[in-house]
Amino acid sequence: MGAQAPGCSGVASHPGSPHILQPVVAGVWGTMAQALGEDLVQTSELQDDSSSLGSDSELSGPGPYRQADRYGFIGGSSAEPGPGHPPADLIRQREMKWVEMTSHWEKTMSRRYKKVKMQCRKGIPSALRARCWPLLCGAQVCQKNSPDTYKELAKAPGDPHWMETISRDLHRQFPLHEMFVSPQGHGQQGLLQVLKAYTLHRPEQGYCQAQGPVAAVLLMHLPPEEAFWCLVQICEVYLPGYYGPHMEAVQLDAEVFAALLRRLLPRVHKHLQQVGVGPLLYLPEWFLCLFARSLPFPTVLRVWDAFLSEGVKVLFRVGLTLVRLALGTTEQRLACPGLLETLGALRAIPPTQLQEEVFMSQSGHTQRQPPLTGAQRGPV
Repeated sequence: MGAQAPGCSGVASHPGSPHILQPVVAGVWGTMAQALGEDLVQTSELQDDSSSLGSDSELSGPGPYRQADRYGFIGGSSAEPGPGHPPADLIRQREMKWVEMTSHWEKTMSRRYKKVKMQCRKGIPSALRARCWPLLCGAQVCQKNSPDTYKELAKAPGDPHWMETISRDLHRQFPLHEMFVSPQGHGQQGLLQVLKAYTLHRPEQGYCQAQGPVAAVLLMHLPPEEAFWCLVQICEVYLPGYYGPHMEAVQLDAEVFAALLRRLLPRVHKHLQQVGVGPLLYLPEWFLCLFARSLPFPTVLRVWDAFLSEGVKVLFRVGLTLVRLALGTTEQRLACPGLLETLGALRAIPPTQLQEEVFMSQSGHTQRQPPLTGAQRGPV
């Protein structure tokens, strides 16, 4: 179904989705794991590899007078492309391909979706993400169908409870990014408006703290109205049930993730069980924030390119890769005899292992994968 943009309804229903709120029958997680596993980790023959989970994109160090990197982080280390980054002429070729594809988007998605998916796996050129992300997730269709909605929500007063909660969180969202340094700057104020608008758009859900970094990344690339509709699509089409009051869908996907670990990384799964580290101790931050706080920023953008093209299965692939990188070898597991050491290893993968080209290759996003047959959400 990847040939059509997602709709703009409240909570989308997708065949095979584990978010259908019905009693869980015996064996369902194993079945889903089997379906997912065939697509997610053919890299689960994933060779043993030493590494660890990286610093997030909120860069540390003194910075008031330091220069911003190419992504806008003050004092960041991404001023120049990293190793393995495509040369300039290849980037120009990709830009031209994307300009051509987006100029006839409906035709492209109906006839050449596989090409779109493969181009997303290679990475959308930075100059074109603002054009491509709303098309990929269906936000452009939503905005076109409801041209006045965001303007009305932006003008309306917000619920005092949610406004206070959101305001308390604003300074936590990428505080060393030039957009979000000042409380009165356009970044924090835009973030406040987008998050407020969502609480008014879905008052039964309100605000979830994890929506902050997601909306902030969107605002780094898009004006507030487009960022709002992309947030709507992520919350309601790609990850329905993730950001509600009880986050039932996160708990269900944690069960799916555990089943995948048991099937694809059995030794790692056994170790995690022995030390008492269940998926709910690390997975929510990864999935809810779309890895925005867990990977170097260039890699975050590559994950988002694939996620907006292929849906939630990308999050499973990335999560499995992180666990393998942290605990995939016998030596790594022996160095983590308890719960705290194991959680520490999941948060301390060396940045060199998380560099975008290396990481995307290891997570299976630089080569063809067979189609996913179950538990998928998003545009595919």
